[in-house]
Amino acid sequence: MPHTMKSAAGKALRHIPACLLFSTFGLSGLAFAQEADVDIVVEQQSVSTDESQESQALIDQLEDSIVEDIAATRVARQQIDRLLIYNDNLDKLVADQEREIASIRRQIDEFGDVEKNVVPFMLEMIETLKRFVELDMPFLQQERGDRIRRLEDNMERSDLTVSEKYRQIMEAYQIETGYGRNIEAYIGALNIDGMEMRVDILRVGRILLAYQTVDQSSVGFYDKTMDQWTELDSSYRTEIADGLRIARRQMAPRLLELPLPAAGDIQ
Repeated sequence: MPHTMKSAAGKALRHIPACLLFSTFGLSGLAFAQEADVDIVVEQQSVSTDESQESQALIDQLEDSIVEDIAATRVARQQIDRLLIYNDNLDKLVADQEREIASIRRQIDEFGDVEKNVVPFMLEMIETLKRFVELDMPFLQQERGDRIRRLEDNMERSDLTVSEKYRQIMEAYQIETGYGRNIEAYIGALNIDGMEMRVDILRVGRILLAYQTVDQSSVGFYDKTMDQWTELDSSYRTEIADGLRIARRQMAPRLLELPLPAAGDIQ
């Protein structure tokens, strides 16, 4: 029985149309092909997605780079603008300095011309001062003589500027002018009766130059009309002694009766 049924089944199978068999196998192949195509499409889509992501990442990087380049360009432009402003200001400074240098050179040239006239004038001033001291009353002769000699030496010194030489000359003139407006007492030495003696000398401006010996035994004054020292009588001892104390700020100022030469007479 089973054999009979198997035979029948085989016969039935043999009687299935070939087209149906091919159709079944075709559907299976188609299904398999479609499934393969789907896998390919999915794979391609995945690859495309990856490529898109990579492209987007590259685009993002490019955008960031562009933004950075724009920012760097803006900073560079600002720096260039500042540099241009600085260079413009520097050009003005250089131009001003060049004008200043040209002005200094002109002044040097002019000063050279002035110096040619100033130096002879200063030498003349020193010589005039020297003659004045020689003709003046004989007070502080050592000090005043040394001052004039320094002025003469200065004119031969290269380490002193002309302006400094001139300043010292004017200072000497001011000192000499000051002698005519003050009162002074100092110790000096005079030849009295052929003897060198230390004396107190009283100078009242350029009006009077008197002396008193240390022991106050003798007093006298410089008679400019006679160009010599003249001894006075004892009546002037107190006045000259008081004058010395006033000059040394040892006594309050007061009126003094002192000898003044006038037309050869003592007044």
